[in-house]
Amino acid sequence: MGPRVLRKCGFFVALLPALALPADMPGAQASVWVDPATAPAEIRPLAANSLLLDLTRSGGHYVAVGARGDVLLSDDGQAWRQVGMPTRATFTAVTAIEAQVWAVGHDGMILHSADAGEHWQVQRKDPWQPADAGGDPAVGAPLLDVLFLDARRGFAIGAYSLALQTANGGETWKPMTVAAKSADAGGGDDDAADTGAKRADDSKQTFSAAELKVGQEATPHLNAIARTGSGALFIVGERGSAFRSRDNGATWSRLQLPYDGSMFGVLGYDGDHVLAFGLRGHAFESNDLGDHWTLVTTGTELSLMGGAVIGNGGAVIVGANGVVLVRNKATEPLRSFVDASAGIIASVLPLEKGPAVLLVGENGISRFEAK
Repeated sequence: MGPRVLRKCGFFVALLPALALPADMPGAQASVWVDPATAPAEIRPLAANSLLLDLTRSGGHYVAVGARGDVLLSDDGQAWRQVGMPTRATFTAVTAIEAQVWAVGHDGMILHSADAGEHWQVQRKDPWQPADAGGDPAVGAPLLDVLFLDARRGFAIGAYSLALQTANGGETWKPMTVAAKSADAGGGDDDAADTGAKRADDSKQTFSAAELKVGQEATPHLNAIARTGSGALFIVGERGSAFRSRDNGATWSRLQLPYDGSMFGVLGYDGDHVLAFGLRGHAFESNDLGDHWTLVTTGTELSLMGGAVIGNGGAVIVGANGVVLVRNKATEPLRSFVDASAGIIASVLPLEKGPAVLLVGENGISRFEAK
């Protein structure tokens, strides 16, 4: 079976089964498949310099997560220590509400910490197994982002339109319909079509043949989720697909961005203001939750993978080849910088004090200050 290749924040992550060597080959050991979902993470001295994909702040800690089940904590953003984890599955995203932290990733993993990242427990897993080869590609699908509204209500999204929600802090996770699979013939709201938005009723949502063209797949990968000041939720995904909810995720409406490339990140601001960014340096901004979009000039064709909100509609957006884009408020254009030592940057987080930000990516953790 060939690799199933998914894009997470611009990274191509090959999800391959472990291929055991025949026992009679030189250097081969017993043909035993090790499940990364259940194998504990290894404590590695260079974990802070290895592939990391997201970070957040919880309590008095900064928390960074990444490949091989790596989770690192820091009090000041400079000195980092790795903590033990019950899995070596790759973590793709992390979020926190005060001392409560949730990390999501490959094998459908969701882990929770009640003490700002010191200790963790598995809340959900859906590990891919070799026996699944040739079966449903959604089995073992990775989760790619996570968002909590408070310590009880949260959402996790991922590949093949996988979407989950919890109302009890993650003790139980239930499926949530964001992108319906139905391909029944159907029209649509003419007014919605005029604005590029498709409105429908949750599980009853259908798509016409025209909507199911290459640019509008029925179940696109869901890459990022954000909440706006109005309380609305907004998801961006594969091939320009986007989804919004004004009722805390009970129902979702589908939209299509003016660009058919994938969006890897979205930021939520006051009101219905959102900023989406992704493939080949494309970025779009909307003040009405996606009814109308404005192209944002980024000055780069490098893919943009992560971002963070700063005051007054400002943003820091990061991506391939160490690109860092900064604007201090919504009325300013993005200024472009490069941190050549950072390589591909997956995520960014402003430090609690000072103008510097933390970056994580293929070369681990670094600090950056736009000057």
